[in-house]
Amino acid sequence: MPHDALDCLRAAIQDIPHTQDIGRVSAVEGNILRATGLNTVARVGDRVHLSRPDMPNLLGEIVQIHAEDISILPEFSPMGISIGAPIVLDGPGEIAPSEGWIGRIIDPDGNPLDGKPLLRGKNLRRPQGSPPPAVERRKLGARIRTGLAVFNTLLPIVRGQRIGLFSGSGVGKSSLLGQLARTMDADVVVLALVGERGRELQSFVTDVLGAEGMQKSVIIAATSDQSPILRRRCALSAMAVAEHFRDQGKHVLFLADSITRFAEAHREVASAAGEPPSLRGFPASTSHAIMSLCERAGPGISGTGDITAIFSVLVAGSDMEEPIADIMRGVLDGHVVLDRDIAQRGRFPAIDLLPSVSRALPAAATDQENQVITQTRRYLGLYNRSETMIQAGLYVPGSDPELDLAVKAWPELDQFIGTAETGKIDDSFKKLDLIFRRLGGNGGLSSTKPPNNLP
Repeated sequence: MPHDALDCLRAAIQDIPHTQDIGRVSAVEGNILRATGLNTVARVGDRVHLSRPDMPNLLGEIVQIHAEDISILPEFSPMGISIGAPIVLDGPGEIAPSEGWIGRIIDPDGNPLDGKPLLRGKNLRRPQGSPPPAVERRKLGARIRTGLAVFNTLLPIVRGQRIGLFSGSGVGKSSLLGQLARTMDADVVVLALVGERGRELQSFVTDVLGAEGMQKSVIIAATSDQSPILRRRCALSAMAVAEHFRDQGKHVLFLADSITRFAEAHREVASAAGEPPSLRGFPASTSHAIMSLCERAGPGISGTGDITAIFSVLVAGSDMEEPIADIMRGVLDGHVVLDRDIAQRGRFPAIDLLPSVSRALPAAATDQENQVITQTRRYLGLYNRSETMIQAGLYVPGSDPELDLAVKAWPELDQFIGTAETGKIDDSFKKLDLIFRRLGGNGGLSSTKPPNNLP
């Protein structure tokens, strides 16, 4: 057995508890279990399990502590539970990531979902971790090659950046995440699949991510039929896994699909804990839960790596003002909007550039590159404002020379946004610059040197 495996096994044996605190079910109130005998030793968020030989591995989480008893939100139906059933306190429900987790599919409790044995790591981590100290964090790093021309140029992603991917259902969000997992430069990719449909999990792994993507990926998954506790823990545990590899000095790409389902799971747990809704159906703690998760990503401190994060957000009816989307826009370093109309005409990724923003700009590009980015947005904006008139045949060519250029450039710019890029970032900028040069003007890209003003 390898030396590291022996160390992991030794750590697992050392963490076996010598004693167990046991309580008893005192009441079943809807989906909540109340238990006596643990209120003086238990903490909110601790895990428990029902100790019954006929129903093993029935887990739950403590959501309230009272003077005489505790309230437990179980991960199972309380049907068949009787007064006096023993409840065993497990503690905070820590996980222990290791290098052996790469290439594996794991549940939020650190158990394998792919049918193979999984050895735990040496050190335990709580899913509810803390971000690095704000004053000690490094600045955002250099631009990352993404494998997509639009992210290499117009919407650059830099090391340690956190962006949101805002999309309705069926617009290509999962496919885009899978493509980024395969092609973005990163040492390790951690994917949190929160509330994913069970039939789509294997499809995502084999068809979207593929063997190439799985070679450097860890997938933490909780399907839509599982309890809100597991769905909420899915994103938290995945971030803990990302932090494990970040602390080893690695550059980690964290992909979460989706934060909306994470917030919905949090709402169910908070409601069970007695918290009233206040934010259009969401409890007031939703903002803090989302911000706490997002703040754990980003640049690390000296001697560690970085977590570059992409959080997908489901926007019903393309409503960018709904609570979760509004919270995410305020806490992230950029947002990318996928548009259903663009997807319906067959251009993927269906990115709508005009409402999309990367806050890495202008620092992530040279002055010449920023000029190209600005001119691209200007042409796309001109065409967008006049599209109805153009398609109706009401626009007369020659009446506005700049709009004439925008109309001429639009097909190539639209195609460019959906282009895969196997080369360097500079190659993507050269292709964009060439579009402008073909129009008869200057693209303004005289140099493709890396920007000097990046930290």
